[in-house]
Amino acid sequence: MSKRVILLVGTPCVGKTSVAHLLTSKLGALYVNLTDLALHENLVLGRDEERNSIIVDENRMRCEMRKIIQDCSENDIVIDGHYAAGVVHKELVDHVFVLRRDPVELRKFMEHCGFSGRKLWENLASEILDVCLCDTLNVYEEEKICELDTSSRSVKEIVYAILEVLNGSKQCHVGIVDWLGKLESEGLLEKFLRI
Repeated sequence: MSKRVILLVGTPCVGKTSVAHLLTSKLGALYVNLTDLALHENLVLGRDEERNSIIVDENRMRCEMRKIIQDCSENDIVIDGHYAAGVVHKELVDHVFVLRRDPVELRKFMEHCGFSGRKLWENLASEILDVCLCDTLNVYEEEKICELDTSSRSVKEIVYAILEVLNGSKQCHVGIVDWLGKLESEGLLEKFLRI
C-alpha cells in the first residue's frame, strides 16, 4: 500500500489541529504540525514581532517534508498548517482539506485564543477573502481539494466528513462558502474587513 498524504489547511482557529489529532488517531497516521516542526528543526528565518509569529524557511521546510514523507513507516501522514500547500510538493499529496469557519464565529475563537489588533483583522480578512483556499487551488488540482465548513460543528463531525471522503463515500467540493457575500448581506462587511 502506498503512503497517503493528507493536508489540513485553513486560517488560525478554524480547527485544524484538533481535527488533525483526532484524524491521526482514527487512521493510525503520522502527525506533523508544521509550526512545531519548524521550531524543533530550526527551520526558521526569523520572527515577525508585529504579528508575534515565526517566519519559516519554506525551502528548507519543503526538503524536510519530502524526507519525512519518504522515511515514514505509517500508511497515512496528516500534515497540519495554514501554509502546508506551499511546503509539501504537490506530487506527494493525495488530499487537501481546507477548513473554513464563519467569520463571526471565527472572531470569537480568535479573541478567546488571544488574537487582537492587526493579527486578528488580517486573519479574519484571510478567511473572508478565501486566501487559504486560493493558495491551495494555485498549487493542487481541484480533484485533490475538499473545502469543509467547520462552523458550529464538532471535531468528531468534521473528522467523520473527512473519513467519508477518504473512503470514497463522499465527494470533495470547493466553493461551498461565500463569507464575503454573507457578511455583506448581513451588513457586517465593513465591521469585519478592517485591513
